[in-house]
Amino acid sequence: MSHRRTVLAALAALTLAAPLGALAQQDYPGRPVRLIVPFGPGTTTDIVARIYAEAMTKPLGQAIVVENKAGAGGNIGSDLVAKAAADGYTIVMGTVGTHAINPGLYRKMPYDAQKDFAPIGFAGYTPTLLVVAANSPLQSLKDLQAAAKKSGGISFASAGNGTSGHLAGELLKARLGGEMVHVPYKEGGLALSDVMAGQVQFMFYHPAAVLPHIKSGKLRALAVTSLERSPVAPEIPTAAESGFPGFEALAWHGILAPARTPPAIVRKLNGEFVKALKDPATAELLANQAMHPIGNTPEAFVAFIQKDQAIWKGVAADAKIIVE
Repeated sequence: MSHRRTVLAALAALTLAAPLGALAQQDYPGRPVRLIVPFGPGTTTDIVARIYAEAMTKPLGQAIVVENKAGAGGNIGSDLVAKAAADGYTIVMGTVGTHAINPGLYRKMPYDAQKDFAPIGFAGYTPTLLVVAANSPLQSLKDLQAAAKKSGGISFASAGNGTSGHLAGELLKARLGGEMVHVPYKEGGLALSDVMAGQVQFMFYHPAAVLPHIKSGKLRALAVTSLERSPVAPEIPTAAESGFPGFEALAWHGILAPARTPPAIVRKLNGEFVKALKDPATAELLANQAMHPIGNTPEAFVAFIQKDQAIWKGVAADAKIIVE
């Protein structure tokens, strides 16, 4: 008899749990949502995250609270979300670094960039600009290629080993040939200063940081790394137009939740995410960061991550770059 009562109680609990779980998803969100930024305050990722957090707060009816959890190239903050409860209350602003570059770069990853996340939406991408000092003799990618093939080669700067700027330089080296020595810095501003001073020949960096220096006459851009020209700098040719078809190196951002987050919650977040992109005020703020908004479906974002990860894994392997 006791066993029968136990079985009946268990069945009753299961019966109640299903509608309660469905109700919880229907009423989502019932409290503030944490949006983890795996980099420091003031970075492009942080700025983009705060733009989306503000745009999505009102329609969701709950605050989206941005929290910075920097370290290990974005792995610390991303891992926090990978291991969080799959209830939609902890999400992450992922990047090309955290979900495409790092998996092929780090010897030991704390998370699986594909299996441990449920992509919500592709925020957009930012093409980088290949810049040289304004008084550099390099006027084009063909000039850069010729200089790299001369004795001694040339050097390029980045904001550090394993950054998107570093990998873009390695990808360019593989395409152009010759000798290109990587010079890593602790942060991008220092690297940019040395490029302007002519101590390092070139670097890849985001438009928001370099365009003011181009306009002031301290830098010159040789190419943009997207397949089409950028609206923020339409006068700068693409690598394809410069004689190197197919060259592309994008910095991108997107929102992801822990794996096994209920599909209903993912769909709701995606819906508000896509709506935010269509808001003129949000679009203007993103344009100020030189971002090209995308806002596609979770399924399309999954496919994009898989494709980009394969590309950067190949670049890291060919260049024999490993981060311990």
